[in-house]
Amino acid sequence: MALSDLLLESTITLNLDSQSSSDVIQHLGSKLLDAGLVKASFVNAALEREKIMPTGLPLGGTINAAIPHTDVEHVYKAGVAMATLTQPVTFQNMVNPTEGIEVRIVFLLALDQPKSQIEMLQEIAGVLQNPNLIEGLVSAKSIPEALQLIKDASSG
Repeated sequence: MALSDLLLESTITLNLDSQSSSDVIQHLGSKLLDAGLVKASFVNAALEREKIMPTGLPLGGTINAAIPHTDVEHVYKAGVAMATLTQPVTFQNMVNPTEGIEVRIVFLLALDQPKSQIEMLQEIAGVLQNPNLIEGLVSAKSIPEALQLIKDASSG
C-alpha cells in the first residue's frame, strides 16, 4: 500500500500553528479519529509511545520530520495523517532521544498490520530523502497540491 493511498484530504493539515509535538500528535490523531480510522485510545497511545520511543528524524537540510505512530490494536483501518507546520516544534531524535529536533513536517501513522509499519516507514523515509519534495510539501498552498506531490513522488 502506497503512502498516497493512505493519505486522505481530511487527514492533511497545511501550515498548522502548533506549540508542541503533543499538540501536533493530538491534532493529527483527531483527524484520523474523525475519519473513522482509529479508536479513541489512539491519540494517548501515540503520545505515550512518543515519550518512550521518539520519532524525530533529522533530514540534514533546513526541514526535519517526525513519524509518530503506535500499535495496531488502536487502529480500525490503515491511514496516515500529515501536517506541515508554520513554525518548527521540537520532537526528540529517534536515534539520540536526548537530542531535540526542530520539525516542520509530521506524518502520523495509523497502521492495522504489524508488518505494514516497517514498509510504510521505509516509504516515508524515501519521501523524506527528497529535499525538493519536502520543500514542495511545506510550501504547498492547497491540500490537493500536497497530495499530488506525494502521488507523483510515489509513482516516479
